[in-house]
Amino acid sequence: MASAGALSGINTDQFLQLLVAQLQNQDPLDPVSDRDFINQLATLNTVQGIQSLNANFAEMLKLQQLSQGADLIGKTVTYAPPGGGDPRTGTVASVSVQDGAFVLDVGTDRVALAQIQNVTS
Repeated sequence: MASAGALSGINTDQFLQLLVAQLQNQDPLDPVSDRDFINQLATLNTVQGIQSLNANFAEMLKLQQLSQGADLIGKTVTYAPPGGGDPRTGTVASVSVQDGAFVLDVGTDRVALAQIQNVTS
Protein backbone atom coordinates (compact mmCIF):
# COMPACT_ATOMS: atom_id res chain seq x y z
CA MET A 1 0.00 0.00 0.00
CA ALA A 2 1.27 3.49 -0.86
CA SER A 3 1.58 6.23 1.71
CA ALA A 4 -0.46 9.45 1.72
CA GLY A 5 2.67 11.39 0.75
CA ALA A 6 3.21 9.22 -2.31
CA LEU A 7 -0.42 9.71 -3.36
CA SER A 8 -0.48 13.49 -2.98
CA GLY A 9 0.14 13.95 -6.73
CA ILE A 10 -3.01 12.08 -7.82
CA ASN A 11 -6.62 13.14 -7.58
CA THR A 12 -9.55 11.25 -6.08
CA ASP A 13 -10.73 9.82 -9.41
CA GLN A 14 -7.27 8.46 -10.18
CA PHE A 15 -7.02 6.91 -6.71
CA LEU A 16 -10.41 5.21 -7.12
CA GLN A 17 -9.41 3.92 -10.58
CA LEU A 18 -6.27 2.40 -9.07
CA LEU A 19 -8.28 0.83 -6.25
CA VAL A 20 -10.86 -0.66 -8.66
CA ALA A 21 -8.09 -1.99 -10.91
CA GLN A 22 -6.43 -3.59 -7.90
CA LEU A 23 -9.68 -5.26 -6.86
CA GLN A 24 -10.42 -6.45 -10.42
CA ASN A 25 -6.94 -7.92 -10.85
CA GLN A 26 -6.43 -9.47 -7.45
CA ASP A 27 -5.62 -13.13 -7.07
CA PRO A 28 -8.84 -14.94 -6.05
CA LEU A 29 -6.77 -17.32 -3.93
CA ASP A 30 -5.10 -14.41 -2.11
CA PRO A 31 -7.61 -11.52 -1.99
CA VAL A 32 -6.95 -8.13 -0.44
CA SER A 33 -7.57 -8.35 3.29
CA ASP A 34 -10.25 -6.24 4.97
CA ARG A 35 -7.50 -4.39 6.85
CA ASP A 36 -5.65 -3.44 3.63
CA PHE A 37 -8.89 -2.27 2.02
CA ILE A 38 -9.76 -0.12 5.06
CA ASN A 39 -6.23 1.32 5.06
CA GLN A 40 -6.58 2.28 1.40
CA LEU A 41 -9.92 3.99 2.05
CA ALA A 42 -8.40 5.82 5.02
CA THR A 43 -5.56 6.94 2.77
CA LEU A 44 -8.12 8.26 0.26
CA ASN A 45 -9.81 10.26 3.02
CA THR A 46 -6.43 11.62 4.15
CA VAL A 47 -5.52 12.70 0.61
CA GLN A 48 -8.91 14.40 0.18
CA GLY A 49 -8.50 16.18 3.52
CA ILE A 50 -5.02 17.42 2.63
CA GLN A 51 -6.22 18.70 -0.75
CA SER A 52 -9.10 20.52 0.93
CA LEU A 53 -6.79 22.07 3.54
CA ASN A 54 -4.38 23.23 0.84
CA ALA A 55 -7.20 24.92 -1.06
CA ASN A 56 -8.45 26.61 2.12
CA PHE A 57 -4.96 27.81 3.07
CA ALA A 58 -4.44 29.24 -0.41
CA GLU A 59 -7.69 31.21 -0.11
CA MET A 60 -6.74 32.43 3.37
CA LEU A 61 -3.35 33.57 2.07
CA LYS A 62 -5.01 35.55 -0.73
CA LEU A 63 -7.36 37.20 1.76
CA GLN A 64 -4.47 38.04 4.11
CA GLN A 65 -2.46 39.57 1.28
CA LEU A 66 -5.45 41.60 0.12
CA SER A 67 -6.03 42.85 3.67
CA GLN A 68 -2.36 43.76 4.08
CA GLY A 69 -2.39 45.61 0.77
CA ALA A 70 -5.64 47.44 1.58
CA ASP A 71 -4.24 48.52 4.95
CA LEU A 72 -1.39 50.24 3.09
CA ILE A 73 -3.62 52.46 0.93
CA GLY A 74 -2.86 56.10 1.74
CA LYS A 75 0.33 55.25 3.61
CA THR A 76 3.84 56.20 2.59
CA VAL A 77 6.07 53.26 1.78
CA THR A 78 9.73 52.82 0.96
CA TYR A 79 10.28 50.05 -1.55
CA ALA A 80 12.85 48.49 -3.82
CA PRO A 81 11.92 49.59 -7.35
CA PRO A 82 10.89 46.82 -9.74
CA GLY A 83 13.91 47.33 -12.02
CA GLY A 84 16.40 47.63 -9.15
CA GLY A 85 18.32 50.69 -8.00
CA ASP A 86 18.01 52.93 -4.97
CA PRO A 87 14.92 52.57 -2.77
CA ARG A 88 11.99 54.85 -3.62
CA THR A 89 9.31 56.39 -1.43
CA GLY A 90 5.71 57.04 -2.39
CA THR A 91 2.10 56.87 -1.29
CA VAL A 92 0.08 53.73 -1.97
CA ALA A 93 -2.90 54.61 -4.18
CA SER A 94 -4.48 51.17 -4.63
CA VAL A 95 -3.99 47.43 -4.48
CA SER A 96 -4.71 45.05 -7.36
CA VAL A 97 -3.93 41.57 -8.63
CA GLN A 98 -1.32 41.05 -11.34
CA ASP A 99 -0.53 37.53 -12.55
CA GLY A 100 -2.13 36.07 -9.42
CA ALA A 101 -0.09 38.21 -7.01
CA PHE A 102 -1.19 41.31 -5.14
CA VAL A 103 0.61 44.50 -6.12
CA LEU A 104 0.45 48.06 -4.85
CA ASP A 105 0.17 51.07 -7.13
CA VAL A 106 2.71 53.62 -5.88
CA GLY A 107 3.05 56.53 -8.29
CA THR A 108 3.79 54.93 -11.65
CA ASP A 109 5.28 51.77 -10.09
CA ARG A 110 3.53 48.49 -9.43
CA VAL A 111 5.12 47.17 -6.24
CA ALA A 112 4.83 43.64 -4.84
CA LEU A 113 4.24 43.32 -1.10
CA ALA A 114 7.64 41.64 -0.78
CA GLN A 115 9.37 44.77 -2.14
CA ILE A 116 8.12 46.98 0.72
CA GLN A 117 10.96 47.93 3.05
CA ASN A 118 9.31 50.50 5.32
CA VAL A 119 5.83 51.87 6.02
CA THR A 120 4.96 55.23 7.59
CA SER A 121 1.62 56.92 8.14
